[in-house]
Amino acid sequence: MGIEKELREIEEMGNDHIGSSTETPLRPDAFELSDIEKIASIKKDVHNIMQTLGLDLTDDSLKGTPNRVAKMFVQEIFGGLHPDRKPKASTFDNKYKYQEMLVEKNITLYSTCEHHLLPIVGKAHIAYISNGTVVGLSKMNRIVDYYAKRPQVQERLTIQIVKELQNVLKTEDVACVIDAKHLCVNSRGIRDIDSSTVTSEFGGAFKNPETRREFLDYIKFDTEF
Repeated sequence: MGIEKELREIEEMGNDHIGSSTETPLRPDAFELSDIEKIASIKKDVHNIMQTLGLDLTDDSLKGTPNRVAKMFVQEIFGGLHPDRKPKASTFDNKYKYQEMLVEKNITLYSTCEHHLLPIVGKAHIAYISNGTVVGLSKMNRIVDYYAKRPQVQERLTIQIVKELQNVLKTEDVACVIDAKHLCVNSRGIRDIDSSTVTSEFGGAFKNPETRREFLDYIKFDTEF
């Protein structure tokens, strides 16, 4: 009866988000093991999961799965957990004195829901107003990718992207909007394949309704080429 009670409690909780810090919750010893050691440990765990499910791990199609999943977890979809992989975002003097909004929109985003370890897929739109420095456009994409490559909730991801760019650019005038589908909603539970989740974070000048509206209008522009 113990496991049945636990399953009922999980079902009642559903997809409700549990509040936590804007920082990804990591233990102090998170990086004591090397990537190779983590892969070896996770490989055993995935093997045990598949074995428990009754799968034949001697089958040619399945026998390499534990190793592939372990490598994917450590080096790919959760690679953004390690601070050594944080992109180096070099800044440059704004010599051309561009003082208007810069918008990088439709940044493809792949992340993982930390509640069910299922994919989050969508687009991020970022804007900032320079106070003297600018950052390379590709670095904005890399910052999105870095924070997306970890177990996430979309609200935290949106805030982390804005905070990182504020730190890099030394300005509060940064905004981010994310529109994404969560496969924990689309492929299980309610199985609503059409819904998406939109989150936003507005800093500095973007708290002004007119500036915010300008940013949101830019996002609507048709830029198909």
